[in-house]
Amino acid sequence: MNTFRELLKLGTFSLEKAGVPDAESDAWALMEFSFGIEKGYYFLHEDDKIEKEQQEKYEKLIAARAKRIPLQQITGTAWFMGYPFYVNENVLTPRFDTEILTEQVGKLLKPGMRILDLCTGSGCILLSLLAEYREWKLEGVGADISRAALDVAEKNKKRLNVRARMIESNLFSDVEGSFDLIVSNPPYIATGELKNLMPEVRDHEPWLALDGKEDGLYYYREITKQAAEYLREGGWLCFEIGYDQGKALEQIMKEAGYRDIRIGKDLAGLDRTAIGRIE
Repeated sequence: MNTFRELLKLGTFSLEKAGVPDAESDAWALMEFSFGIEKGYYFLHEDDKIEKEQQEKYEKLIAARAKRIPLQQITGTAWFMGYPFYVNENVLTPRFDTEILTEQVGKLLKPGMRILDLCTGSGCILLSLLAEYREWKLEGVGADISRAALDVAEKNKKRLNVRARMIESNLFSDVEGSFDLIVSNPPYIATGELKNLMPEVRDHEPWLALDGKEDGLYYYREITKQAAEYLREGGWLCFEIGYDQGKALEQIMKEAGYRDIRIGKDLAGLDRTAIGRIE
């Protein structure tokens, strides 16, 4: 039998050997998840012996992470905007970049607005907004082409205890009504670049949510072209975009009749959001 300290050391070594980024941090996160402990407990009990069954459970989790399965898929939880979202292999893992978009959308909201989240995936954008502005009685619709992704979004809707309608739709194909704001984090990686993504993304997240076709801009063009039919006068269209797609999005939205177009940056100063208002 190993001690907590020995097992953590072995877990870290295994992940480092497999080339996992932040190996030590992930080894600890899996120990915390596996044994239900916090660091205070660990430091008081690091030399305690661990039962064989408990050790084997931890080793299985480490083996899964060594295969580059995302940590959040192993634990089933990804934190986004301060809320715990359920995730699995059918949705993109929510990322900090998307929090930037969500925060910017929040600044545009007013009580009673109707919001559409296209390519909703786990529902992290829409549901966190509904939770954050609960008292504003916003109306939310999440749409995705993937039924499996919508099943995840439904679980998160219950987890955050908010009201939203989730629909299976190929972009706007089954969307009805009009909206004050449409937000989307669509697939925006050029097909030829998918093979260069880190293994956690390339091998374990749905390509359907990543592949933006030849130049990565296909879904932006399609959504921008159709969104005007579903936006109320003065309504907002808000996108997460790739680090070098700002100029292209500005042009696409301008040609489609949007004004007040804003290209937002992330903390590294790279393009991250595109927002515009319909005439």
